Amino acid sequence: MTETSADAPFHDRMLSLGLARVAEQAALASASLIGRGDEKAADQAAVNAMREQLNLLDIKGVVVIGEGERDEAPMLYIGEEVGTGKGPGVDIALDPLEGTTLTAKDMPNALTVIALGPRGSMLHAPDTYMDKLAIGPGYPDGVVSLDMSPRERVEALAAAKGCAASDITVCILERPRHEAMIAEVRETGAAIRLITDGDVAGVMHCAESETTGIDMYMGQGGAPEGVLAAAALKCMGGQIFGRLLFRNDDEKGRAAKAGITDLDRIYTRDEMVTQDVIFAATGVTGGSLLPEIKRQPGWVETTTLLMRSKTGSVRRMSYRTPV
Repeated sequence: MTETSADAPFHDRMLSLGLARVAEQAALASASLIGRGDEKAADQAAVNAMREQLNLLDIKGVVVIGEGERDEAPMLYIGEEVGTGKGPGVDIALDPLEGTTLTAKDMPNALTVIALGPRGSMLHAPDTYMDKLAIGPGYPDGVVSLDMSPRERVEALAAAKGCAASDITVCILERPRHEAMIAEVRETGAAIRLITDGDVAGVMHCAESETTGIDMYMGQGGAPEGVLAAAALKCMGGQIFGRLLFRNDDEKGRAAKAGITDLDRIYTRDEMVTQDVIFAATGVTGGSLLPEIKRQPGWVETTTLLMRSKTGSVRRMSYRTPV
């Protein structure tokens, strides 16, 4: 007998392959728009495909991190219910195309990203900025903090790693608001890898530093992406800290609507994502984490990263399909 209650068990193992397909199909839908200069079309193609695939899953899902508020996004908006309505109640955090500009310009590290966890497991982050700091696994808790200066963060991580500050590489989003931070990090002798977009991938790079060369991520970016990055690190290991930033009363109102009352709180990884989750990401354009979508005559191939925090398992899955 099929369970239809939102109280049905969250079988992450059974749901994981379905989630991988959701990420794959969103990537495939945007593939024909790589390098075509149309960000909106690429994003819409990914949104349509992701929503269609989500509605095939036996879940009673609610989008908690999505394309925006209901009045701003016609599909995959915050609060939208997706799935067949059968099976467990779940929170869904997603970015159908993380790096729309990267896709339009055929630049590295565009991904389709989605995380799924039991109902109530993810922070309902409002669509505001978040000050973020992340490092990979293997370090003591609290070795770095948002209350430290950029210089102190680099020096503390170098001490914990047993290396010189000049051996640390920091990933920072290239924005005018980060100019002072970039200058201070460079004064320590540390290297900086600047990225133009895609800070979920930027945070994920910390968890695979031996491959990516990135030790730390810091800077201000979207709060929803902070929760997605926390879901990734929940599976991969590592620490992330986030503090919401508000530019006006409207943004504070969004936080209140999401049930957030302490506007100065610093959230840890396990406060942004409180229970075990599944995370899937498919490469759209090539990058340090995942290869690009590959086209051959009559075929297209994707690579998906599929992870479960419950077991710590990480799968890299190739999917080849005729076109």
